[in-house]
Amino acid sequence: MANSRSKFLKNVSGSVAALSLAGNTFAQEQTLKKTLLPAAKVAAVDKIRIGLIGSGIIGLIDTDAALKVDGVELGAVCDLYDGRLVRAKEKWSKDLFVTKDYRELLARKDIDAVLICTPDHWHQKIAIDAMNAGKHVYCEKPMVKRIEEGQAIIDTQKKTGKVFQVGSQRASSIAILEAKKYFEQGVIGELTYVEAYCDRTDAKGAWQYSIPTDASPQTIDFDTFLGNAPKIPFSAERFFRWRNYKEYGTGSAGDLIVHLLTGLHTITGSIGPTKIMALGEVNYWKDGRDAYDLVNSFMTYPEAKTHPSFQLYTRVNLASGEGKGGFGIKLIGTDGAIDIGWNDFKVKTLKRSVAPGFGGYDSFDSFSAQQKEEFKKWYKDKYGDAKGGFEMGKTIEFTPPAGYDDRVDHMISFFNGIRTGSPILEDATFGLRTAGPSIACNISSAQNKALNWDAVKMKLS
Repeated sequence: MANSRSKFLKNVSGSVAALSLAGNTFAQEQTLKKTLLPAAKVAAVDKIRIGLIGSGIIGLIDTDAALKVDGVELGAVCDLYDGRLVRAKEKWSKDLFVTKDYRELLARKDIDAVLICTPDHWHQKIAIDAMNAGKHVYCEKPMVKRIEEGQAIIDTQKKTGKVFQVGSQRASSIAILEAKKYFEQGVIGELTYVEAYCDRTDAKGAWQYSIPTDASPQTIDFDTFLGNAPKIPFSAERFFRWRNYKEYGTGSAGDLIVHLLTGLHTITGSIGPTKIMALGEVNYWKDGRDAYDLVNSFMTYPEAKTHPSFQLYTRVNLASGEGKGGFGIKLIGTDGAIDIGWNDFKVKTLKRSVAPGFGGYDSFDSFSAQQKEEFKKWYKDKYGDAKGGFEMGKTIEFTPPAGYDDRVDHMISFFNGIRTGSPILEDATFGLRTAGPSIACNISSAQNKALNWDAVKMKLS
């Protein structure tokens, strides 16, 4: 892949080139700051009525984001806990239709699309049922709990023609989309390595969510919650903190590494790695959970049309002692780096001298006095007065506008797809190509071995 600095200079405007390369001087310690401008636009305002299935934390957040898109209305809410149905009426409308049976919501002819915000082990069944019922689907990440569940969603979407979008908003973030432009322009040279991480510190970040005092078999349909998971006695902890348990969720890997891969795949155009090795453990939050709170993984990505071969390291730590948490993706190339936060990023470039230099930490000091003089003459004849080493270019810092919410942009993408048929980047195929390697991290850790991943067929090989 010709990710070259010369190609970048030819393809971009003089103003951007000047920002990135700082003229011919590559001045040290200079930073230019820019504010990103949202590009997502509502394509039409035809009314769309949505139904929410799973009115927990993400369900509330996703619905609020959806309702910020012009022409979107909430028509129904489904949840298995009475208190959430009461809250839905308090929050949105006392006349809102609510139910504990998602099939009743799907049977309503006034519902055009659904937001699936349930535990992971319910994603596939509800998504397939919804599309077969004629509903468009926005399904929270990861798309599936088990890798082998994914193809059925892809097949159902193709059969029904319904719009299907996975809910990792990284695919619509202005930072990710702008960083993609810089990557494609070759600013950082040839991509060689990617570091990606998501760290958290406090109990809520580790999914120790509040449990209401009225939680009981009388207020929660626990048997339905269990679904295809093993049958056990009622447990409020498992219902409200389901991410902590492998029977219902995919842990740190499925919840957070999938965000990292979504951003990476959006930027690079990659369809996935070929080899995955991960280490996971319950490191700090020994509260009865069996889902890992610490996961480190290594993946190898083969050369593709849009990128050279590169290596990826990911980390999720739910008990970081740094006290700041954070999220980041850093693409490191031969001539620079793109360092991405959540909705902000930095671009750094460097220029290496054509001359290697000599002296310092170098074999030159071990030469005899005569050889040193002969070497200096040879060096002068070959390189002239050129200095060795490298010089840094200007750093460009991009920040989002005040109040920016990438989740709203992601909802705009979903509803535009419904209204106009515009392409959905994070469709079911994209969703499986990020969920699969993420879930494979759990499998690799449990089996203590590297796994081979077929990114084309989207399965372990």
